Amino acid sequence: VQLQASGGGLVQAGGTRRLSCAASGRTFSSYAMGWFRQAPGKEREFVTAINWSGGSTYYADSVKGRFTISRDNAKNTVYLQMNSLKPEDTAVYYCAADRYGVQPSEDSYEYDYWGQGTEVTVSS
Repeated sequence: VQLQASGGGLVQAGGTRRLSCAASGRTFSSYAMGWFRQAPGKEREFVTAINWSGGSTYYADSVKGRFTISRDNAKNTVYLQMNSLKPEDTAVYYCAADRYGVQPSEDSYEYDYWGQGTEVTVSS
């Protein structure tokens, strides 16, 4: 499976941005998917995840109520809608796929495939 993240860019605080992660392969619909981010000088952290059907999601407290993860299995794509962006959301965002995940996981070691990352910069 190859993952291609896109949609990053520069946005003002309070603004919105939607990230996409397109996956190759016919088994995308069976994978749990997650988004992680890494800010400059910091470790990678969990943002959100979604199970294979889209029926279960999980969010980090820092983004809960502002970010929404969704997926379109027909398009092999997972999305991250980011609203009310803050400067502290500035990071490189990575999508990841968990082959064996029945439920969304916040643990990066559960994920088998990673995209290349897309950078989001939120200006104050």
